[in-house]
Amino acid sequence: MTQQANQSTMVALVAGVAVAAVLAGVASAEKAGGFVVTGRVYCDPCRAGFETNVSKSVAGATVEVVCRHFEANKETLKAEATTDDFGWYKLEIDQDHQEEICEVVLKKSPDPACAEIEELRDRARVPLTSNNGIKQKGIRYANPIAFFRKDPLKECGAILQKYDLKDASDTP
Repeated sequence: MTQQANQSTMVALVAGVAVAAVLAGVASAEKAGGFVVTGRVYCDPCRAGFETNVSKSVAGATVEVVCRHFEANKETLKAEATTDDFGWYKLEIDQDHQEEICEVVLKKSPDPACAEIEELRDRARVPLTSNNGIKQKGIRYANPIAFFRKDPLKECGAILQKYDLKDASDTP
């Protein structure tokens, strides 16, 4: 064989080994049951409990994914992330948590004007198991969660009226 043919054979062999290594890595990641948890954090300036046209994404907020065993309530996972410039976070979780309840929980807001955390409205559940019928390969999208302003903006009354929200006792 010529030297050029030997080099071509060697390049093909190295490329084949590299492709096999990548495929083996993907297969082992799927077996390991890893997940990516992603979601968004926003400021609720009207304290409405949902996004309005004056809600803003919170860049630099800190969130945690916390998993607890559903019977023993023992914490089995705690992982932290910070939101990007658009209020989105992403956490990589390396294993399946089928026997646990996992939630994304607000920890800290960088904006002192919108930093209030309300209990039970500060979290979003995420299923971190492959044994639940979800067809997404390892990606879990959490519902948006919000920090609140201590005092709502002045224009919030008019904004919420546009949503036709009324208390049951005030409705004729």
